[in-house]
Amino acid sequence: MKKLSLVGAALACWCLWAACSASASDNKTEAPVTTSHTMLSGVLPLFYKATAGHLILKNDTGAETARIFYIAYEKRGEAAGKRPITFAFNGGPGSSSVWLHLGALGPRRVAFNDDGTPPAPPARLISNDCSWLSFTDLVFIDPVGTGYSRSADDKNDKQFYDMKADIESVGDFIRLYLTRVQRWSSPVYLCGESYGTTRAVGLLGYLHDKHGIDTSGIVLLSPVLDFSTIAFGQTNDMAAALALPTYAAAARYHKKSTAAFSQQTEVRAAVEQFSIGPYLSALAQGNALSPGQRDDTATRLAEVAGVSKEYTLKSNLRIEPARFRKELLRDSARIIGRMDARLTMPDTDGTGDGAAADPSLDRYSGLFASAVNDYLRRELNVRDDLPYWFLSGDVGRSWNWRTGIQGRQGYVDVTQQLTDALHLNPSLRVFIATGLYDLATPYFAAVYTVNHLALDQSLGKNIILRTYPAGHMMYTERATLQQLNRDAAAFYRNR
Repeated sequence: MKKLSLVGAALACWCLWAACSASASDNKTEAPVTTSHTMLSGVLPLFYKATAGHLILKNDTGAETARIFYIAYEKRGEAAGKRPITFAFNGGPGSSSVWLHLGALGPRRVAFNDDGTPPAPPARLISNDCSWLSFTDLVFIDPVGTGYSRSADDKNDKQFYDMKADIESVGDFIRLYLTRVQRWSSPVYLCGESYGTTRAVGLLGYLHDKHGIDTSGIVLLSPVLDFSTIAFGQTNDMAAALALPTYAAAARYHKKSTAAFSQQTEVRAAVEQFSIGPYLSALAQGNALSPGQRDDTATRLAEVAGVSKEYTLKSNLRIEPARFRKELLRDSARIIGRMDARLTMPDTDGTGDGAAADPSLDRYSGLFASAVNDYLRRELNVRDDLPYWFLSGDVGRSWNWRTGIQGRQGYVDVTQQLTDALHLNPSLRVFIATGLYDLATPYFAAVYTVNHLALDQSLGKNIILRTYPAGHMMYTERATLQQLNRDAAAFYRNR
């Protein structure tokens, strides 16, 4: 009997030890890792701490729903409660935050050639003297299905591949983060790129309505807020008109434009006026357009876009971006980039009608992926054997767009949410940055969207829009990275 008691006691002790070990292991997995660093900011050193880890989201019953991975940077030596904090994320859908993190905002960045072209691998990280850490603390969020962020139910990841669920999960993360690190008194900013701008604007209302969080500012890089401005369709002529100024910029860059302008400084304005004037008017007439008008429009379109008149007629005066990328340099058997129309590569499928590969994205993917995996382990001491999903096509292909559309039909459009947020919070400020050579989210689509916000006139001053001589990821080029940093610093400084 005594022997059995000893065995039982030993077994109990073992179970207690196992439970404690498992608990410790779980806590260790969930506990963030903090490291200390120094970088130069101008001529002075900037001391900061980096924190990498997960926050666990739970539902109303207390059950875990998702683990969201983040990397945060906090400048030391200043009162955290008064210092701005910016939550940053990329888009996709299905993209981790690595592009903004190691491309523009973070204290470390991937090294590129000064002209923005990618160097030969392997990737090399350098100190980012244009980091936004000099004027705001930073939290980079990887939404579920990207980075190390995972759903608690790995068989039901798709529940988060949804506009509404995505906004809710990121918004709930922000509330929990502010609570955990005691930053509710800090000015809160959102920064999104590409689809991340759609998410950011959607978050304005969710954070306000659900959690009582009002933001001080929102930064929208290469934005798309109204998808009708970029979605080509049989009856949607606006997308073609708004893409034309980018086509014209690409044609001029590659010396394909034959359009004559009185002064070079007026070229962009003249193309914009043609796009939403005579060109859009011609498209709006559809089959009612007279043969003479059709011929005149085709001639002018060909001159501006740098393609043949025959091609514009064949395309029914509407040239989709994928086709333009292939057509502009067809005579030299090269395609241009979607993210940056200045970059090119050989066209190995000359018979196709659209470009598949993208020299302005595909060439960068390996550099960013290898850089973040090395950085996480070598400098941030993150120990996780899961694959870091830097860009997931599965998420994008599975994405449910319908929950972002009122009435469940039409195009995704968050412009009303932005308008409402500005009216409810008149101190909210908006900084929009676009790239002249961006074929993914054309700059003139952003201009058109801003010009059509139903805002009180007094709020026009709250919105700043800048267009840079760059592509979608405008920060890859050294000169543009520096200018973007200066403009962003001024935006935060003038809050």
